[in-house]
Amino acid sequence: MRRCAYVDAWVMNEITVLQAEVLRTLANPNRLDILHRLAVGPCEVGRLADALGLSQPNVSQHLAILRASGLVDADRDGREVRYRLTDPAVMLACDIMRDVLERRLRRLADLSTTNGAAEPIGATAPTHASHTR
Repeated sequence: MRRCAYVDAWVMNEITVLQAEVLRTLANPNRLDILHRLAVGPCEVGRLADALGLSQPNVSQHLAILRASGLVDADRDGREVRYRLTDPAVMLACDIMRDVLERRLRRLADLSTTNGAAEPIGATAPTHASHTR
């Protein structure tokens, strides 16, 4: 049986909305660091905080956001709570984006070398203050 084009469009829109929500969650460097640590294996908040040089409350806040987006889950083991990735494939997506960005920076570096620029255009991230409204 053939699916209706309307249903396909609705499903695609829902996926796009979910994708945007996950990408917003991933837009924080600390959350990306947490995901990279959890890709190695499950970990407790305290150990994540120590490894990342962040406070436990800060890591807990980030983990709550990652849980709400469905990227991590928690398992209780006695008094300990261990966090883990819900789907390791999310790291594949992160790695693909990292590769895309590395290629972009290399191209920009090549262009700047060719044009004699001192620094590749777009090589430095804008500061937070430059995005205030």
